Amino acid sequence: MLQIQRQQWLEMVGHSLDCAPEEACGLLTGPPGDTVTSFWPCPNTDRSARTYAIDGRDLLRVERALETEGKGGEILGVMHSHTHTDAYPSPTDVERAALLGDWHFFIVSLRHPDPQARSYRITEGRVTEEPIVLGPG
Repeated sequence: MLQIQRQQWLEMVGHSLDCAPEEACGLLTGPPGDTVTSFWPCPNTDRSARTYAIDGRDLLRVERALETEGKGGEILGVMHSHTHTDAYPSPTDVERAALLGDWHFFIVSLRHPDPQARSYRITEGRVTEEPIVLGPG
């Protein structure tokens, strides 16, 4: 299960729309576990409508910011958009997930007029959808 606040949902959808027609991406952070408290938009270094990549320097920037805040936060997952397909991990997403570990993979689909989102865990190439709990904040 992934818990996010309405504000983070709006930020992720807005970032996805702003980056279209390219895929958008960013990092999800919060205390250890499944509750997202912040969304960090990142440039898509692939500059592609079909794939995304986050620069390692952006990962370090977010990790340093979390250390500076001193709230014990960590990177919980990654968000990216699919501009032409449903919110389901592509073979490339699954392949690259192996490099990221036990993260939440939040996908916003812009395929339909109303953006849709789903979240997954990807372990050893196995994709498992997890519920999203949307809070009021």
